[in-house]
Amino acid sequence: MGSSQFFIEILFSPFFCFKFQFVKIPNETLGSQDDLVVLGIETSCDDTAAAIVRSNGDILSQVVSSQAELLARYGGVAPKMAEGAHMQVIDQVVQDALENANLTERDLSAVAVTIGPGLSLCLRVGVQKARKIAGSHNLPIVGVHHMEAHALVARLIEKDLQFPFMALLISGGHNLLILARDLGHYIQLGTTIDDAIGEAYDKTAKWLGLDLRRSGGPAIEELAREGDAKAVKFSTPMKQHKDCNFSYAGLKTQVRLAIESRNINAEIPISSASSEDRSSRADIAASFQRVAVLHLEERCERAIEWALKIEPSIKHLVVSGGVASNQYVRAQLDQVVKKKSLQLVCPPPSLCTDNGVMVAWTGLEHLRMGRYDPPPPANEPEDYVYDLRPRWPLGEEYSEGRSEARSLRTARIHPSLTSLIQASMQQQS
Repeated sequence: MGSSQFFIEILFSPFFCFKFQFVKIPNETLGSQDDLVVLGIETSCDDTAAAIVRSNGDILSQVVSSQAELLARYGGVAPKMAEGAHMQVIDQVVQDALENANLTERDLSAVAVTIGPGLSLCLRVGVQKARKIAGSHNLPIVGVHHMEAHALVARLIEKDLQFPFMALLISGGHNLLILARDLGHYIQLGTTIDDAIGEAYDKTAKWLGLDLRRSGGPAIEELAREGDAKAVKFSTPMKQHKDCNFSYAGLKTQVRLAIESRNINAEIPISSASSEDRSSRADIAASFQRVAVLHLEERCERAIEWALKIEPSIKHLVVSGGVASNQYVRAQLDQVVKKKSLQLVCPPPSLCTDNGVMVAWTGLEHLRMGRYDPPPPANEPEDYVYDLRPRWPLGEEYSEGRSEARSLRTARIHPSLTSLIQASMQQQS
């Protein structure tokens, strides 16, 4: 390829037929690969985040604006409200990230931004801001897959983490077990067929009258410490399915019925509950958490066996995403991993929840491989259609992992990141 990199621009028609276009970009555009500085922007759901990361792994700044008050008010994410909240703070969040790093836009090598999966209304806010900065300052732009970013941020923290490795990505909207064979090359071992574990935590916390301003996970974990984890007999999901997929809808129903049978009134906050009522709520929280995490453990055990058949050299399981901040989850999965002679890698809690660092770092990883968009026009038209990918698989599904229980809606799903990158590599060869 000489002194040039090639960018492959993927153009989607309304029917998702795509072609590849090669655009030559000189290496000089990026400067030294040892001293790249990337701004990462994340607005895929309910947090507005920006960060600046250097290619040597230094985190120069990290800013997050939370929508906790909105979450508490609406009992979950309301897309239109979330979009408005992003729009209110995005300029300030990015400005704070630059100022905290003592940099200006002129010091950046590129801008990275989450383009999917996520809520379209929210994604658009981040993409619009990223393109405006990149266009105004003639910077390359990298579109980032949100779940890949959750997996790859572990490589920023754990310098010894080399491909291949496994990852369990768990959050409010996602449950994903993957085998990461290389940058941009992922095999999906399992995913959720309905709800993700974070959604189950949030709903359970809401039904138990807990304070949602810190999200359901921390609230449930704290209350569960007071309860008896075997007091309520919840059944473990999908016992009969010998695959690595997840389901939390049924467990949510079991929890709701248990709460109703004990006449727990969520309108009475936990802080005002009687000691007997609080004890009952704590038992439900502990019993729910035990079974919810047991489901993770069982799926991870099988996934490790599958992954080792494909890549016997695997040494690490990365656990990331918002739910990975939960200490009980980490402790239980650490036991599973040790039984299989692997090492558990968990980013610190601030890098497990949605953040700009993971986006900037993933942008850096792809930037070094020459995978980036050329700078957009300085003044894009008002009606410009942004490349947003709200439903965007990370990897190709493992053949043994196809579950009879799954009935995924396939309309409006983008081709997976892995398939797009593999196709682009074939075009280059």
